[in-house]
Amino acid sequence: MIIDMPETTTGDVTKRLVKLRESNGVITQGRVLTLVVCTLDSSEAEDAIDAANDASREHPCRVVVLARGDREAPTKLDAQIRVGGDAGAAEVIVLRLQGDLVNHESSVVIPFLLPDTPVVAWWPRGAPEFPSKDSVGRLAARRITDATFAPDPLEAIKRRRASYASGDTDLAWSRITYWRALLAAELDEPPHEPVDSVVVSGLREEPALDMLAGWLAAKLGCPVRRRTGDLRVELHRPTASITIARPQTGVTATLSRTGDPEQRIALARRETRDCLAEELRRLDPDEIYAEALAGIERVSYDG
Repeated sequence: MIIDMPETTTGDVTKRLVKLRESNGVITQGRVLTLVVCTLDSSEAEDAIDAANDASREHPCRVVVLARGDREAPTKLDAQIRVGGDAGAAEVIVLRLQGDLVNHESSVVIPFLLPDTPVVAWWPRGAPEFPSKDSVGRLAARRITDATFAPDPLEAIKRRRASYASGDTDLAWSRITYWRALLAAELDEPPHEPVDSVVVSGLREEPALDMLAGWLAAKLGCPVRRRTGDLRVELHRPTASITIARPQTGVTATLSRTGDPEQRIALARRETRDCLAEELRRLDPDEIYAEALAGIERVSYDG
């Protein structure tokens, strides 16, 4: 069910939600959090809603989408309520802001926060320089950004280090979860020698690889080089090396160890909805993410 409410107020939208619960049995009990999605404009909102709806099947929640319009236009609030099959396991409230409302996002969103449940803020694009100091970010226990879609992804992920506050995370981090698990498992295999050096190669504009390089630098304490080229990670030990390589658009990686036959492993790129669902599983600070951000400063870059 989709209900459009053009030129409305937050009070009217709240009243409509109450009527929906009373007349149609739409309830908020069982919602485990409020996810506030801050989008740059209405055209971006639909992709974010699709990802949030998919993630809500694992984490039933209320999704409040703030779609920014023209700051110079007359002040106006257009709202849309989505429940049932149009909202996954969520209750979606889309708020399209124009005029002065664009500068007061937190005031608009506060009436829709579920009581006694944590708040998570997500910026699919255009994250503030200091998410924890943003008006919406101050309401949230967790703040999710995504450097992947920044104009300069490498610079964006480096800025995450300078702006980091407890509760921050970035979807570039969750995009490498399977890579981290695979590399950790390989390092547990003999020979149990220290890693002398690491090379992380791939697209320059892929901040997930910078996160991977930073994580390896922080955990292994050895030189880590970041190159532009084919997608691969090389771990060099005194007597053996491990290489994981995958085509940029492929779904299967090749694992090579010195002296062993190659193995084929499923290792597809993770979709935004999967990364978002992972980040919603934890509401406590991610200390390893913070360590990986710090580790980027120890990575050397070629070219």
